[in-house]
Amino acid sequence: MPHPSDMSEPSVPVVGVPVFDLSLLDAVEWLRGLQNESVDLLVTDPAYESLEKHRAVGTTTRLKHSKASSNDWFTVFPNSRFAELFAEAFRVLRPDTHFYLFCDAETMFIAKPEAEKAGFRFWKPLVWDKRTIGMGYHYRARYEFILFFEKGKRRLNDLGVADIIAVPRIHGGYPAEKPVAVSEVLVRQSSSAGELVADPFMGSGSVGVAALRLGRRFAGTDLNPQAVRIASDRLREFGAGREPDGLPPAPQPGLLELTDSPVSEPTL
Repeated sequence: MPHPSDMSEPSVPVVGVPVFDLSLLDAVEWLRGLQNESVDLLVTDPAYESLEKHRAVGTTTRLKHSKASSNDWFTVFPNSRFAELFAEAFRVLRPDTHFYLFCDAETMFIAKPEAEKAGFRFWKPLVWDKRTIGMGYHYRARYEFILFFEKGKRRLNDLGVADIIAVPRIHGGYPAEKPVAVSEVLVRQSSSAGELVADPFMGSGSVGVAALRLGRRFAGTDLNPQAVRIASDRLREFGAGREPDGLPPAPQPGLLELTDSPVSEPTL
């Protein structure tokens, strides 16, 4: 199957060119296979290491081990691998591009300096306000950070957008599923029509849905065959694409409901 790097040119969609390209690979391995400066925007949400701590003390009930738990859906990405992840992310991004990383408050202090060592400029943490209170003991969680990095210098498309993105969390979806509306803000701000958006931890493909909705192209990977199948099925609603061989035929019926919480537009 052709590699996602084959999709990096031209910058405007061409009839017959797939709008998405999916892989079933480790995130860093996948990035290493991409050409230098072939990606226009990178938005991703690793299964960061601190999830295990939350699970151990019972503050993340959706992530406890069960039939629909994260243990069966994704492998935790250790903090020790951030250096290689960010080095490859910096290499594959074109000059003057942006990189967004979803994370929690604990992971932020580990990820930020490693990304800066790789060459990124850190601007600020954005806040995803989930609008409803979550689990926890010491002030219950209602938000998540999105670290905003830059390679070179790129102007945001709309300087009037706030640094708090208020969108309800997903209920009953893929573990740690991010609402498409959140990713749409990032894609709209930091890319143009026809450009390539990438996600090396794509899960069920919400970043890809945001990219294709807005007329961009998408390339992504995940280690879970079922996740890649879900992502492919969602993205095919927007046009033809490529998927790896060996995927399961369909998600288990009723296991996950991949729908956003009822909201038409994010509150910015």
